[in-house]
Amino acid sequence: MPEPLRRYLTDLVAVAGCVLGDQLCGAYAAGSVGLGAYQPGRSDVDVALVCADELDRAVARELVARLRHEALPCPARGLELVVYRREVAAAGSPDPGFEVELNSGAGMDFRATYDPAQRPPADGLFWYGLDRSILHQSGQALLGPPAAEVFADLAPDDLHRLVVTALRWWLDRPAPTGDVPAPGAEDAVLGACRSWARLRHGVWLPKVAAGRRLLADGSPLADAATTDLVELSIAARTGGIPPTGPQARAFQRRILADLTATAPT
Repeated sequence: MPEPLRRYLTDLVAVAGCVLGDQLCGAYAAGSVGLGAYQPGRSDVDVALVCADELDRAVARELVARLRHEALPCPARGLELVVYRREVAAAGSPDPGFEVELNSGAGMDFRATYDPAQRPPADGLFWYGLDRSILHQSGQALLGPPAAEVFADLAPDDLHRLVVTALRWWLDRPAPTGDVPAPGAEDAVLGACRSWARLRHGVWLPKVAAGRRLLADGSPLADAATTDLVELSIAARTGGIPPTGPQARAFQRRILADLTATAPT
């Protein structure tokens, strides 16, 4: 972990402890940090806090005020913070279930949400169950018990449904057209590989590792065109030319068709 990120997470946990006091049960690095794939200059910082009981709205607002980028500068593109009650983390529910959500950073729009009902369905309600599944497997404890003891995984049918919903959500979003490189298309390709790896092999992998796993699997998906596309996408994460929007979309549709062809196990 880069030292600026380590210091930032230490400070974040300290500030959260000051605001939440005995309510704070744990703090966990999720996303790329938890998966050991944090890339300076590219990755966000994903953090989940666990509290004992429902948060008072005034406390939640103070937490947002103290942790937003303007108060505690994030060394990455931005902070994506979610606070869950202990019972929600342990439930294995597919529902959002958060107490407060904060997005803040130099490279992202500020957003604070204090109730799942305030979250527009068009923005996706599947993120939270999937994030808690990743936390169950790979969350890095910054404070409190191991993440696997705090966050329950999803049931197979719920996991399958949320992964498929996420892929369909991405396909419904506007995408670049034309035969020109589209920055960000590489993440669409590798993110689809990660979804495939979780449902086909039962493990959440970093995006690059998921792409490699698909190519090594011997699946009919891993034909010559897919190999070229995945290798192009991997290279794009370190400065290479990204795929086009239509290439990424066609691949996402292939992954979606493969994952919806069989029932969850």
